[in-house]
Amino acid sequence: MAQALASPASRSRLIYVLPVALFLGLAAYFWIGLGKNPHDLPSTLIDQPVPAFALPPIAGREHGLTAADLRGQVSLVNVFGSWCAACRIEHPFLMRLKSDNVVPIHGINWREKDRDAGPQWLKRHGDPYTRIGDDPDSRAAIAFGVTGAPETFIVDRQGTIRYKHVGPITPEVWTGTLAPIVARLRTE
Repeated sequence: MAQALASPASRSRLIYVLPVALFLGLAAYFWIGLGKNPHDLPSTLIDQPVPAFALPPIAGREHGLTAADLRGQVSLVNVFGSWCAACRIEHPFLMRLKSDNVVPIHGINWREKDRDAGPQWLKRHGDPYTRIGDDPDSRAAIAFGVTGAPETFIVDRQGTIRYKHVGPITPEVWTGTLAPIVARLRTE
């Protein structure tokens, strides 16, 4: 019976070994996590039809944005907001894509508390969007699985989501990732 109980010496060693083992386990967990790209968020909508949605236009626009508008040509759907700091970073590049007539860009103006904030922001910074839908209640954003702004989706001619990019579109992201996908989808 005395052998079944741990000796005081083995208990004192356990007090030192257990925290070290716990620390090593946590360190391994965080090391693996740091190696992952935070922009690579899986989307269950990849290779699925665009969810059904119909958004009204933002103030000053005649037409909103619907799922039907995303059929017929390869296009981008960009989720933005005037409140979004990262959207300001990508906006000049979106303006460049528009001026070069590279690909149609449709916008979802997301979670604006003031209905005039989005249109005023676009008036100040330029409007790269072919169509824009107003989504103050996040209905379309939820359907798309949006986690934050900016997010951009590549939609093919059939209205199928083919890629999701989280974060600002930069020239490097465009040339390294998005442009090749758009080019491939145009030939399919």
